[in-house]
Amino acid sequence: MAALVTRLSLALAALLSVCAAQPGIRFGYYDKTCPGAEGIVFRETTRIVRASPDLAASLLRLHYHDCFVQGCDASVLLDSTDGSPAEKDAMPNQSLRGMDAVARVKDKLEKACPATVSCADLLALMARDAVVLSKGPSWPVALGRRDGRTSSAENCGELPPLYGNITVMIEVFAAKGLDVKDLVVLSAAHTLGKAHCSSFADRLYNGSIRSTDPTLDGRYADRLRMRCRGPGDSSAAAEMDAGSCETFDTSYYRQVARRRGLLRSDAGLMEHPFTAAYVRRAATGRYNGQFFRDFRVSMAKMGAIGVLTGNQGKIRTKCNLVK
Repeated sequence: MAALVTRLSLALAALLSVCAAQPGIRFGYYDKTCPGAEGIVFRETTRIVRASPDLAASLLRLHYHDCFVQGCDASVLLDSTDGSPAEKDAMPNQSLRGMDAVARVKDKLEKACPATVSCADLLALMARDAVVLSKGPSWPVALGRRDGRTSSAENCGELPPLYGNITVMIEVFAAKGLDVKDLVVLSAAHTLGKAHCSSFADRLYNGSIRSTDPTLDGRYADRLRMRCRGPGDSSAAAEMDAGSCETFDTSYYRQVARRRGLLRSDAGLMEHPFTAAYVRRAATGRYNGQFFRDFRVSMAKMGAIGVLTGNQGKIRTKCNLVK
């Protein structure tokens, strides 16, 4: 018991240190201005995920895609304007889902506490709750982010590329203040959800010719081709973590260790000594508690990227509109 308490204390200390580096966000930010905020978000997210379990992955992905572009400011939710495509309309974001669910929860918050809870904080809370509802870890979310006023599709080059090798991925994460450990830990978000054929067809075909990526297990590649009939198959999708795509667990690492990571960025984790060692260790299933603690810390770090606080930005009452 003493050892467990010590580990939990260390995990909380790590979370606190992340928040201390961002003075504008803190735990309990809405305790006085909207004390029921987190309860409202959790209740509504529970209803949403229970009705559509696949949306858990979508809500986690929304927060991820928001924070990597222009910081965690909910700019990914803004609509395009005439002649100015927003982030949501950039190619990497066109498959994003869950924005209607976010709008539904935002409406509930506006009724309870008008113009108080930011869309950026809402994304952070819904991502956490989606993981919890998928049997993953919980963590306290520091709040107080403000919403951005701009969104540009041109900035989406900052997103980690699905086709990126390990060197590229490390560089992209480093540009956001995230290290190699954060990369291998946050990659496990791929334990949830599915990916469209276009995201992995290059590992199965060379143009119209069948050609298997040598880093991909051959039998797994054959199974994928049964779903993805060719590089132009836009309707097909495959589970990111086969057999466990609605449960947040370490089975993702077992797939990657067996050369069955769906995306090139997943496979790339086996090309670096630190990330490969982490994958193999987590794949044993004996370190789930440690992985959960690592995930909490890395999510807190990601959720603090480029936040707007204080008098910066604004509180948007409709997450898709600046006004």
